[in-house]
Amino acid sequence: MNNKKNPNIHCTVEQCAHHMCSENYCTLDQVCIDTHEADPSVKECVDCASFEKRNCCK
Repeated sequence: MNNKKNPNIHCTVEQCAHHMCSENYCTLDQVCIDTHEADPSVKECVDCASFEKRNCCK
């Protein structure tokens, strides 16, 4: 796993395997943003499709 923060991707989802534990950033080079709605109209309609559940806290 990459532990270097990507300063372009701010993230507060500590349960994600790509979240940098020491700061609120993602460690991926890029993320995929997706939707679960046919016609998204608010931010709650979109998701980070790059999310992977963290197995344990480090």
